Formats: sequence, C-alpha cells, structure tokens
Amino acid sequence: MGRLFWKFFFAFWCALVSAGLGVWLGLTLYERAAAGNSTLATGPRASFMADTLADLLSRGDVESVRRVLQTWGQLSPDLQALFIVDAQGQDLLGRPVSAVLLERARGTALPYSPTQKPEPWFSAVREAHSPNGSLHLVFAAAADRALDSGRPLPVTSHGPPPPYLPLAAGLLASLVFSALLAWHFAKPVRLLRWALGSVAAGRLETRIQPLMGDRRDEIADLGRDFDRMTETLQHHIAAQRRLLHDVSHELRSPLARLQAAIGLARQDPAKMAATLDRIEREGQRLDRLVGEILTLARLEAGPERGPGEVLDLAELLADVVADARFEAHAVGKSLQTDGLDPCPLHGHVELLHRALENILRNAVSHTAPGTTVEVRTTLGSAAPAGRQVRITVCDRGPGVPSEELEAIFSPFHRAANCQSGVAGQAGQSGQSGQFGQSGVPRGGFGLGLAIARRAVEAHRGAVRASNREGGGLCVEVRLPLD
Repeated sequence: MGRLFWKFFFAFWCALVSAGLGVWLGLTLYERAAAGNSTLATGPRASFMADTLADLLSRGDVESVRRVLQTWGQLSPDLQALFIVDAQGQDLLGRPVSAVLLERARGTALPYSPTQKPEPWFSAVREAHSPNGSLHLVFAAAADRALDSGRPLPVTSHGPPPPYLPLAAGLLASLVFSALLAWHFAKPVRLLRWALGSVAAGRLETRIQPLMGDRRDEIADLGRDFDRMTETLQHHIAAQRRLLHDVSHELRSPLARLQAAIGLARQDPAKMAATLDRIEREGQRLDRLVGEILTLARLEAGPERGPGEVLDLAELLADVVADARFEAHAVGKSLQTDGLDPCPLHGHVELLHRALENILRNAVSHTAPGTTVEVRTTLGSAAPAGRQVRITVCDRGPGVPSEELEAIFSPFHRAANCQSGVAGQAGQSGQSGQFGQSGVPRGGFGLGLAIARRAVEAHRGAVRASNREGGGLCVEVRLPLD
C-alpha cells in the first residue's frame, strides 16, 4: 500500500477518534452535571429501601426503624444517606439535613402503599403515616449530598447541559481534521494545476518538485513524474528545433553550390559540361539528404507497419560486408569477419540492410589507413528476452569522447574531434562510398547512426557504442531472434 493510503487512513482514524473522544467527554460532562442536579437518589435499590422503612413506620415500629438505619449505615457508607424526617424536619437519628434536600424530597414524595408501588426510576421518596398519625418522609440522598448542610447548589444545578453538546463536540473535531486533510491534499493539486497551465502556455521550464517541499507520498511522486515529463518535452522540442536548424544548414550548402555553378555556367559557356556535372552531383547530394531525412522521420514516427518477412540475417550481413570490403580496399583498408551460420529472423530487409550498412561504412570511413575493421557475430540463448544475435563492428579510428558515446546516435551530431579537424566518428555514414583524402565519406550528413539505431529499435533490438582499447570505436547491435 502506498504512503498516500496511510495518510488518508490515519487522518480519518484521528478524526474518528477525536470525534469519539469529544462525544465521550460531552456525555461525561452531561452525566456529571445531571448527577450534580440530582440531590435525591433514585433507582430500584433506593425505592426498595424507602418502601421497607415506610412499611415499618406504618406499623408504628419506630425503634425497629432506628435499628435498621443504624445497621445499614454500619454495613455500607452509601446506606448512611437514608433519611427519615418528621414534620418538623428532624431526622430520626438526629443528623443534619439540607433545607434544599428536604424541600426537594417534599416536592417529589409519594404516599406509601403496600399494594401499589411507583416505578423505581420515578421517585424513591415515600410519605409514611405512623399509627399515632405523625407523618414522616423516607428518602435516600445522593452520596455527595448526604450530609449537605444547606450549602448553595453549584451552577450546574440550574439544569443539565444541552443534549446536542456531544454532537457539537464530535462535529467540531471532524471539521478540524477534515479541514487540515483537505488543505494538505488541495495545496499540491493546486500546484499541479498551475504547473499544467504553465506548460500549456509554452513555459516548459516549469518545475513543481521544489514547490512541494519535503513530501514523500504519491502526490510528490506525481510531481517528480511531471518534472521528468516537462524535461523530456523540453529536450524533444529543443532537439526538433536543432534538427530543423541542422536540416536548413545542410540544405543551404548544396543549394549555394548549385547557385554558384549556375552562375559560372552563365559566365563561361565553354565550361558548361563540367558545370553540369557539378550541378548533377549537388542534385544527387540533395536527393540523398532528403531521402535520409524522410527515412529518419518515418522511423521516428513509429515501428514499420506490416508483417515484415522471414530473412536470413547471415546472408544479409554477408552482402553488406562484401560491399563494405570493396569500398575499404579502394582506400587501403581491410575488413575481417568471422562469418555467421544461417540465422532466420523476422523483420524488414530494407531497414536492417540500411542499419548494418551505415554502421559498417562509418567504421570503414574512420578507421586509420592500413588497419582492419573487425566484424564479430555471436549467438546467445541465455538472454532474459530469449535468443538473440549480437553483431559487433570495431575499427581503429580516433574513437569518440566518452561523454558523446550516446550523442553520436542523434541526428546531425558531429563529435568534438570531428569538429576540430580530426576524422572523428560522429555518425557521418551511410552514403555513396566515395571517400575524400581524409577518409571521411563525401556526402555524409550525420544521419547514418541515427537511422541505424532507430531501424534496430524497430526490430525490438538495441545499439550501443563504446571506445576500444588501443584506440577505435566498437558499435554493438543486438537483435532478438524469437
């Protein structure tokens, strides 16, 4: 169970306990006030004793009554509160009797009858007539009023507290805890609402976690998830803007060369053939760039639609290696592979061919002259996801700074050593196979490795890069076979 559950649980539990305590306190005060108002005892026990004494008095046996009173008083202190008062207000045992107590006894007295007895909770005061005609009041006083000598009754005696006091106490306690609970949960919800409105207005730098303080519940987790979401959105939008800028820059260069070639053709018609060749090359370059961008956009839009087909990965890899070996030999480099047994795979031939070709050409273009690009293949069956094939392509180039090993799979990325004039490996692969003096393929746009990763991921695989000991870069491709 989550932390939010326990907050709700303990909040409601505290509210119920507080309400219960309030009701209990109210009832206790009510009972005490009611007890303070009752100077006369009631109940079956008091009625029984009053009836017994009244019966003895009605028979004229006063001495027996006196002995009974004395005996009962010795048996229990509570029974010392039994009074038998004559018409002059004198107790049979000579004890002082409160005037207030006596007045109330006279106001609630009932004539004694051996045949008709009142309800025990109504009154325990009896009027008894002795054979000589004298009248006596028989009653039992409350224990704390037994020997009251006429002191004034407390304020509570003016009447019991209102019966709605316990309900009001419980209601007040529940209102307090409900208000605290509502405030505790409404505040972060208001913050989330404000943050959502801020992001909807385009302010992607909005973060909510610092405003939530030290909360450690599910709402705080929601705030952290919101911050991660806005950070990802901010990153993607920044990447889209950067991509748009890079595409514009890549398109501007061949267009500028086209315009220059057209201008030269107009100035010197004698060089028209060479100028047209240049225009044709620039047109082809533009066509390749647009094709790469469309391929990348299609892959980023989601996995390839359609069922695909069953292909032999070993045969596909052999074709790609043969083409890359031909291009490597043309620039004084070599390519070595350990071969792969027939390996059926369900996927899209064009995408996988493009991915492997881009990775191999990137390695061939950046490995040092006279060195060898190594292609190793491994079949595994102990992977958590099932059987898979691993293809590793390693070169002997300058490698990539460790902080950019992940960035080289981003569109139009150039590694720092590539930007500084060294033939660094920055994903500038996947083009025509024509190489310049530096070994960097002409026509590279920095889209090759980006396309390779997305093509492999479309087949539920993964691509990662690591620097090689002794110099160079290794790119590992993992593809599931199940």
